[in-house]
Amino acid sequence: METKYIFVTGGVVSSLGKGIISASIGKLLQARGYKVTIQKFDPYINIDPGTLNPYEHGECYVTADGFETDLDLGHYERFTGIHTTRNNSITTGRIYKTVIDRERHGDYLGKTIQVVPHITDEIKRRMLRQELNEGFDFIITEVGGTIGDIESAPFMEAIRQLRYQLGRNAVCVHLTYVPYLKAADELKTKPTQHSVKELQGMGIQPDILVLRTEQHLDDAMRMKVASFCNVDLECVVQSEDLPSIYEVPVNMQHQGLDAAIMRKIGIPVGETPAMKPWRNFLDKQRNATREVHIGLVGKYDLQDAYKSIRESLNLASIYNDVKARLHFVNSEEITKQNVAEKLKGLAGIVVCPGFGSRGIEGKIIAAEYTRTNNIPTFGICLGMQMMVIEFARNVLGYTDANSMEFATNTQHPVIDMMEEQKTITEMGGTMRLGAYECELVKGSRAYEAYGEETLIKERHRHRYEFNNQYQEEYEAAGMKCVGINPDANLVEIVEIPEKRWYIGTQFHPEYSSTVLNPHPLFMSFIGECKN
Repeated sequence: METKYIFVTGGVVSSLGKGIISASIGKLLQARGYKVTIQKFDPYINIDPGTLNPYEHGECYVTADGFETDLDLGHYERFTGIHTTRNNSITTGRIYKTVIDRERHGDYLGKTIQVVPHITDEIKRRMLRQELNEGFDFIITEVGGTIGDIESAPFMEAIRQLRYQLGRNAVCVHLTYVPYLKAADELKTKPTQHSVKELQGMGIQPDILVLRTEQHLDDAMRMKVASFCNVDLECVVQSEDLPSIYEVPVNMQHQGLDAAIMRKIGIPVGETPAMKPWRNFLDKQRNATREVHIGLVGKYDLQDAYKSIRESLNLASIYNDVKARLHFVNSEEITKQNVAEKLKGLAGIVVCPGFGSRGIEGKIIAAEYTRTNNIPTFGICLGMQMMVIEFARNVLGYTDANSMEFATNTQHPVIDMMEEQKTITEMGGTMRLGAYECELVKGSRAYEAYGEETLIKERHRHRYEFNNQYQEEYEAAGMKCVGINPDANLVEIVEIPEKRWYIGTQFHPEYSSTVLNPHPLFMSFIGECKN
């Protein structure tokens, strides 16, 4: 079958959930047996989100091939189980850099470089992905931002051209907002009408409208939107608030979103897939009543900053037949005097990843408290390094132990940069990014969690490593190095076997956790916490 293209755009306001809708469409088409990929085009000029503050953009999601991307790619992978790559995340910065590099190289033979056609041609090339020969049945492209943003105009022009070139092989899904005015007790469709009018002004007629709403829309309201926006009634779908984002695909299927897409493209609709594994997961989610309280010890007081960790904990809890209640604990506010009060009532804690020295002492104090009080503790990336530093200070007796990231004058750099990294000066150039192998020590708790696999592969995003000069001392004192990268002999996992559950990973297991395959370390951690 010829590749089909679905473009997902948004209007009225941002944060309506285009990523969730895109992921849901991908899941529904996948359930029908189609090979699908989803890509995000962001209009900002950064090359990638790697240098963006989490307060600006939420978490930075890392693909298996080592590319720093938008957090929506996490939704795509969790919903569909696909592996995204650097080709699934494109920014205005990458587009312009490619065109400018070609111009400097002389590829345009002295022509004047313009937004149309040069920038739009590059956008189209990346949207089509034809040179990659990946064999996808559907390529779903989500465009960030909202209609009318000045920076998104080239992307809209590219979509307009592609809609004309591809004919029936392309569909435009437009997500808008229908606000409820409490004082008037009315739902208002005018913002949606204006958003569609703006889109039409750019030469794009949406095929399908997804209306984001907090109140149920009746058929008369949907008919009004359909008639004002030149869209078939069956192609006006509502996305109401639901108890969980994972109910969205089933809700979209119930309203016939996938069937409408297929009719627009000219593919026989056929039977509605049962989606039994997904529905079984939702049943487990609804039936879980017992709560388990988990603390996230970090410095970014923003839900999206730890999005993949939050979702991984939620997914693992559901499969453990409990509900996760996640509590953010600001590490900047933790002291030896208040740590017991700050962590009171928590069944376990996650020492969160991050960059920079702010809040690290609080993480170290939290790690000491949970270690000495035998509270299940999961350290991820920087969190693992804080567990290592705490152990060096309070068990090995090196009171000045630290990471070279924070204290270049320490006499005991238990966390340090590899020698070959120290000569690199470009920001991001020293990072270990993407999937690397890790060999597990048989009999360890990590080994048991993975189901007795000996060689795993996990994604990284960090600069500094466990200093192997101290490995023997750690092992002798009770902190075991139970996961080692076989190529570089780098420590990937540490654990204290005598504790209930005290494990730190240099990698980010949250990037590999999906709805139908929760990550084994999160499963093991929650399994211990619920006890």
